[in-house]
Amino acid sequence: MKIYTKAGDSGMTGLLGSGRYAKDEPRIVAYGTVDELNAVIGMARASLSDAKVDPMLARVQDDLFRAGAALADPDPDGRFHNVVDPDMTAQLEVWIDGMESELPPLTQFVLPGGTPAGAALHLARTVCRRAEREVVKLSRVAGESVPTTVVIYLNRLSDFLFVLARAVNNRAGVKDTFWTGI
Repeated sequence: MKIYTKAGDSGMTGLLGSGRYAKDEPRIVAYGTVDELNAVIGMARASLSDAKVDPMLARVQDDLFRAGAALADPDPDGRFHNVVDPDMTAQLEVWIDGMESELPPLTQFVLPGGTPAGAALHLARTVCRRAEREVVKLSRVAGESVPTTVVIYLNRLSDFLFVLARAVNNRAGVKDTFWTGI
């Protein structure tokens, strides 16, 4: 099977189910941004050497494929529409709580950076926030259905990526760099 089909050459693409959609429609932009996030997390994984972190990010990448499937299934009764489970968010919260216990409390805004892995995780966090905004935008389009579990998962995932960036930097002996204000 060839990787190219030429079916998208006119600026249209397909979703789960039937029909063709413009590549700049909100649903396509939303799940495309989730796909971009997954790639950025893959880049972060490639720069990590922490054996405790890699399985977490592997799970996140798998979860993001589920989120993408939910977004690619516009039918509220469709097979993939509701595959994002609240337990996925609960797992992120367990990981966040565990990492926060090893970090100094925050009293200022943290500037993104630190180690290459930490900086990549900060980048992933910002792409995650954009994905969340795109999914929220889609949820506000009349006639569109978006599972609330996807929005909640992305919101918590950005928190997880922030704390993970801090933890990765901390474990490498790199302290947070704080914004000094105006």
